[in-house]
Amino acid sequence: MKLLLWRSNHHQWRSGYRILTSQLFSSSSLPPLDTLYSRISRTGQPSISVIPVIEKWLEEGKAIKQTELQKFIKQLRKYRRYGHALQISEWMTDQGSYQLSPGDVAIRIDLISKVHGVEKAEEYFDSIPDTSRTLQVYGSLLNCYAHSKNLEKAEAIFQKMKELRFLKTSLSYNVMLSLYSRIGKYEKLDPLMKEMQENGVSCDMYSYNIRLNAYVISSDIDEMEKLLMKMEVDPEITMDFHAYVVAANGYLKAGLIDKALTMLKRSEQLVNGSNRRFAYEVLITLHTAARNKADVYRIWNKLKNIGRFLNSSYLHMISSLVKLDDIDGAEKIWEEWNSGKVLFDIRIPNLMINAYSKKGAFDKAESFINKIIESGNKPDGASWNYLAVGYNERDQMEKAVETMRKAISASKLGWKPSLPTLSSCIWYLKRQGDVKSAEELLKLAKEHCQFSAGAYDKIYSYYVDNKNLADQEEDTDQNFVEEPPTTLELADK
Repeated sequence: MKLLLWRSNHHQWRSGYRILTSQLFSSSSLPPLDTLYSRISRTGQPSISVIPVIEKWLEEGKAIKQTELQKFIKQLRKYRRYGHALQISEWMTDQGSYQLSPGDVAIRIDLISKVHGVEKAEEYFDSIPDTSRTLQVYGSLLNCYAHSKNLEKAEAIFQKMKELRFLKTSLSYNVMLSLYSRIGKYEKLDPLMKEMQENGVSCDMYSYNIRLNAYVISSDIDEMEKLLMKMEVDPEITMDFHAYVVAANGYLKAGLIDKALTMLKRSEQLVNGSNRRFAYEVLITLHTAARNKADVYRIWNKLKNIGRFLNSSYLHMISSLVKLDDIDGAEKIWEEWNSGKVLFDIRIPNLMINAYSKKGAFDKAESFINKIIESGNKPDGASWNYLAVGYNERDQMEKAVETMRKAISASKLGWKPSLPTLSSCIWYLKRQGDVKSAEELLKLAKEHCQFSAGAYDKIYSYYVDNKNLADQEEDTDQNFVEEPPTTLELADK
């Protein structure tokens, strides 16, 4: 199951770094301002410490306010540069001249968890005096447990927060509701929401949206509709774009297209302010699921009117047109992106490579590979993998083997190829009597790709038994869930 979060997090630290620096240094003829923030932002590699940059700034006789450091940490976290943010947080403590607020401590726990793991975050929490363990501090550790789906520890810290009478708002309740929903313990949702009411804590939009989405996941349309009506008449609730998006997704899953389109109209009417870009991207995706191409283009034009485009917008639009089999339209959008892009994103040409490979239009797929290379970039594992899958499906096995080798060689840590296609390539080589090449491909995959032990063993067993692995690629559902705010977001404010 995929969760499309309200706060998009699909940029990795590299793209975050480029966006950060591109904001600092525009195409203006004026030289960039020399600020500590700009110096830190240029230290892009995670392995390079930013502390020497700070110390050099001080050696030049320039002061650093604590509020500035807090802003730096906030920005670095925004762009997923957690290691650098943690370095600054720890440096503040080492100096002894900065007094950490409860919010600073809460953010430190979060950063330690992201950089070093939850156990190290626990050790830091244990070092904090009881008198300094505020709601924000406990809430941060709760967020860490929830993020790692550690139910037992999350429930234990939540119980401790109850005993300390910290649960006076919906904030931590929403973290637990979200955790229960993410791990499929839907039976826990209603009792917890009832407990909120008994303790005088009102459910907010996040609470209701989590419950609403759980009904969608379990395909309980009747209960989804009842809750939606309850939300609409609740004087304490201001309906937002997201609730209707969740309902629309539920109707789409149930095949109730007309009702889904009604929900999409209502959601579109509530789009405003800073959420417009993300909202329009979601609407494009849902209109695609409804096979409503006219509205996909209409929303795209509204998205273009916002101003500067992000790669995420092009990803949504091209992906949608491919799903609607509008390949000509997808290529036109790609050409628009290619002519005006600021940051190269391999995922965008990969969409076209995948689309043409599925159709067997290998000349066009390979032309996109060449365009990537001509632009000074490199195809990644996915680029070649899409070609390999297409060749395999059309029984062009020599080319499938060749491109599968390229896919594995170009792969990065954490990536893995299509297991059925890899299996077919190995099986083909062995069937041809080229056992050596089959073993070499299997060894190459083991060395370069991050397979689970079970997946690798399965491929090996098919290799040994002279069988081919049937296509078992899974098509995941998309659920549109707005994540509740956390104590860390409050700390940022």
